Amino acid sequence: MKIAYAGPPYIGCAHLYRDRPDYAGEVDHAALIARLQRDYDGWILHAAATPRSFAVLAPLVEPTGARWMAWVKGFAAFKRSVPVAYAWEPVIVKAARKPVVSKRLVLRDWIQESITLRRGLTGAKPEAVCHWTFEMVAARPEDTLDDLFPGTGAVTGAWHSWQRKFTLPNDPLPAFLSPTAPAVGDPVQEVRREHPSEKSQHRILRSSAGRRGPLGHAALGKHAR
Repeated sequence: MKIAYAGPPYIGCAHLYRDRPDYAGEVDHAALIARLQRDYDGWILHAAATPRSFAVLAPLVEPTGARWMAWVKGFAAFKRSVPVAYAWEPVIVKAARKPVVSKRLVLRDWIQESITLRRGLTGAKPEAVCHWTFEMVAARPEDTLDDLFPGTGAVTGAWHSWQRKFTLPNDPLPAFLSPTAPAVGDPVQEVRREHPSEKSQHRILRSSAGRRGPLGHAALGKHAR
């Protein structure tokens, strides 16, 4: 099955990156969710925990049957002008298939994991968060994953490390992990490439690094600049 991972600039935050040469304004989340529904069996979408984000996304997500989950950040970024820090964010998941309950792990609709630091770009998703989303979307190691906003490639790297959990150390790599196999998670050209998308208070951690790359394709960013 085909699975998409989308971590776009969060609603209302794209202007923070207008000095970048590939800036294209706000992401058109209606077009993005329509594409996720049309082209993928399952998908993951990160968002901000702000009133505007919920107001825009809730009516778009409701018809899809996707579920709202939560990434709780044990260590988060703080800003002097924001007395109550944004220390969690919604993760919207449309499962590719029904998740299977097993003794391998306990399935919960939330995860607690600190933000990443020193990744080169702000807003990276930790490997543990990526692995959790793969479980929530009911992925299987033979599925294909498209990271729609690839940045530094951290999500694709996490996908490969998650796939390796299902192989023994001395076993030959299966076809989907073979170096000669087609690349998994190649950028999808119709969707703008990923960019740092944390709320503005995250700018206080200028040394923080993230996996999100530059704002790319403008097809989804022509409104709400």
